[in-house]
Amino acid sequence: MNYVQAADDYLMYLEVEKNYSVNTLKSYAFDLKLYGEFLLTNNRSLDLNDFTSSSVRRFVKDQVINHQIKPRTLQRRISCLKSFSQYCLKENYMKMNFTEGIQAPKADKKLPKYMSLQELKKLFSYLENDSRPQGIRNELMFKLLATTGMRRQELVDLTWEQLDFSSQTIKILGKGKKERLLPLHPTVLPLFLKYQGTLKESQIYYSEPIFYNARNQQLNPRGLHKIFKQVLERAGLPSHRFSLHHLRHTFATLLLQNDKNKVDLRTLQELLGHKSLVTTGMYTHIDFEQKKKAI
Repeated sequence: MNYVQAADDYLMYLEVEKNYSVNTLKSYAFDLKLYGEFLLTNNRSLDLNDFTSSSVRRFVKDQVINHQIKPRTLQRRISCLKSFSQYCLKENYMKMNFTEGIQAPKADKKLPKYMSLQELKKLFSYLENDSRPQGIRNELMFKLLATTGMRRQELVDLTWEQLDFSSQTIKILGKGKKERLLPLHPTVLPLFLKYQGTLKESQIYYSEPIFYNARNQQLNPRGLHKIFKQVLERAGLPSHRFSLHHLRHTFATLLLQNDKNKVDLRTLQELLGHKSLVTTGMYTHIDFEQKKKAI
């Protein structure tokens, strides 16, 4: 079986049967393309039965030495090849697992960066006093991110039908198109109504996207990132220090720091839409802070 055809079949399998997100599919397609290009550049066969673990190790070495790829990215690329290999074995495209014995390098475990409550209040204060035409949209977007912990892709994908004002909830379509229901903060609800007043009637139809850019097109993640950096600068906060994902970290951190209403990691896992509790475990540094206070 030819590698290119097998890779195409594998990506189709991930999209149709495994229901992987668009971003994950793009990442896997890129990783598979890189490995194929590496094989061609080094005059290696593209026949799956000729694949060996030695070629994978050389690919990993090339990624580290010649391209300075970081461990976390390398982990994903190796994981992609391992998953692809398992798929090919299951489909009888080849006889041997060419990733057997390959181990991904360990990535440094870093504590998540987040805004302090004072920094978040400073951001909110600017948003509430921004009189520019897009001010109400920006206030709604960033308060929504900070009070729900949703991902930036989940925010730009929002449509009006995902909102339920009567129950004050919002339905999020997360990774793998998995749904989760989140409560809306009371301060966000009137912002939605105020924001609707700035849109055309056709733009608030139930299947229409909620957020638009200055050209009245659906906002994309890159555009949202650019707007956030501009807002940080205007609010007097260091734009180089924070990214949109840090608002997600801020949401999780401030929840766990709340002494009045204790939130456990399992609840936080459901709110953030993490597949594994291990991922949510990155926020256990907050437990350490609580212990520090107690001592």
